[in-house]
Amino acid sequence: MNCIIVDDEPLAREGIKLLVDTMPQLKLCGMFSNTLSAMQFLETNAVDLIFLDIEMPGINGIEFARTISRETLIIFTTAFAEYAAESYEVDAVDYLVKPIEEERFRKAVEGAFEYKSLLSQSEENTTEGVRNEYIFVKSDRRFIKLNFSDIAFVEALKDYIIIHTARQRIITRMNLKAINAQLPVSFIQVSKSYIINTDHITSFDNNSIMIGTHEVLIGNSFRPRFFDDYVAKKILHPNK
Repeated sequence: MNCIIVDDEPLAREGIKLLVDTMPQLKLCGMFSNTLSAMQFLETNAVDLIFLDIEMPGINGIEFARTISRETLIIFTTAFAEYAAESYEVDAVDYLVKPIEEERFRKAVEGAFEYKSLLSQSEENTTEGVRNEYIFVKSDRRFIKLNFSDIAFVEALKDYIIIHTARQRIITRMNLKAINAQLPVSFIQVSKSYIINTDHITSFDNNSIMIGTHEVLIGNSFRPRFFDDYVAKKILHPNK
């Protein structure tokens, strides 16, 4: 796994380099004293993992992390514990507080390897589309396997979605459009905020759908598709 170190303190860079050298799975491609130099390096070089300080002159580590591709993982290395909450907002793999112990460093890197492996598997599932019977969904820094058949409905919540199953609610940072592209034909969007699994419908009328005990309102612009593409093909008509 290719990695770089970004830290404005020379001793800190050398200390992290010594830790990197203890792990043969890591290949150190560069060390940088500021985020601007790291940005320029990333323009022409592929990097899997960045060991990133936060308190730096100019663009700090948090701001820099917001510009980085999701394919590049981040482990923050900082002397300040108070940035931990912000680090998870930018999907950091881990947050190491200096001075960094070797065992703690190793655990963070192993987590990055696991994360990278699951991310690759998730991307493969996305490419294969509905031929699969499940997807992996990232929640709370882990990837959770979800069978399509277990998903009752998906609810939008600002920049997040809530995936409802019979046993749990999973919150992940994604929008309805993104997950809708990965769902099989049994799923249909019925409003701006809801996608339902038609296999879980218990009843419906002209205005709402019951999924178990949960009522989902049908949006006006989505009503024709629900009734024409789904209901019309499934409803049982009495003999005339």
